[in-house]
This record gives sequence, C-alpha cells and structure tokens, in this order.
Amino acid sequence: MPKIKSVHWKEFEKFLLAVGCVFKREKGDHRIYWKAGISRPIVIPRDTSLPAFIILNNLRVIGVSRDEYIKIIKDL
Repeated sequence: MPKIKSVHWKEFEKFLLAVGCVFKREKGDHRIYWKAGISRPIVIPRDTSLPAFIILNNLRVIGVSRDEYIKIIKDL
C-alpha cells in the first residue's frame, strides 16, 4: 500500500474538485465541501499542510482508494 504524505491544503482542494466535490462554505479556518452520494461533508482545515490522517479520513468518506488518490494527485 502506498504511503500518503501530508500535502498543502490547496493541493488537496484541487484533488477534491477533480473528483467532483463542490465547495459549499467556510467556517473559521475550515473549508467544507460536498459531493452527491456521500454521507457527510468533507471538512479540511486551512493550515499550511494537511496531515495524512485527515487525508485518509476524507478519502474514506469520498470512497476513493489510496492508489486512486495518488494517481489523481500526480496528474494534477
């Protein structure tokens, strides 16, 4: 299984938009995204970099595997 590294929140935002998520709102320093068919919104903090556990949790919500994530992020 490939290792997930921390990435800048803007790079993860590009990934979210590429897989069909839509920016809904911002509350404090958290940005909230939505996608049809998911059970809850995707929330990412606007820190300089997102730790791997936040990325993995959001991948699970979206239903994207690690391999798919790495392939998409390399193509961006």
